Amino acid sequence: MKVVLQRVKNAYVEVDGNKISEIDQGLLLLWGIEQGDSDSDSLVLINKILNFRIFSDENLKMNKSIIDVDGEILLVSQFTLAGNFLKGNRPSFINAKDPKIAEEMLEKVYKKLSEKVITKLGSFGSMMQVGLINDGPSTFVLSSKDGRINS
Repeated sequence: MKVVLQRVKNAYVEVDGNKISEIDQGLLLLWGIEQGDSDSDSLVLINKILNFRIFSDENLKMNKSIIDVDGEILLVSQFTLAGNFLKGNRPSFINAKDPKIAEEMLEKVYKKLSEKVITKLGSFGSMMQVGLINDGPSTFVLSSKDGRINS
């Protein structure tokens, strides 16, 4: 499982020219689910993200979490994170989780995040336009496998 996490001033998702989700200060999460990923992979990432101290304190040190700053989360499914591009010049997405199962897993992630932080969703399976103002910029790539954080 892979997540690209961006600290943002604001972010939004549009589908067919209509804004469907928007957040102010918080995190944009691009969430990729691969074959072999499980709920334990999701849970370890959720815990890391909710407690990840990447927001500045009064001394301008990264010392506060999304919970500490009362931030919001925009959760966007991103199957292209499962892309394999070792052969040729066109990515293969054979490693991506079956869409029906991935959608169910992402819904569980959404519910779990929503227990602690205001969380909004992109539109699973839709062609989306994602806009953001990256704060920093601060962008991190997290991954998990077998219920453990890899990076």
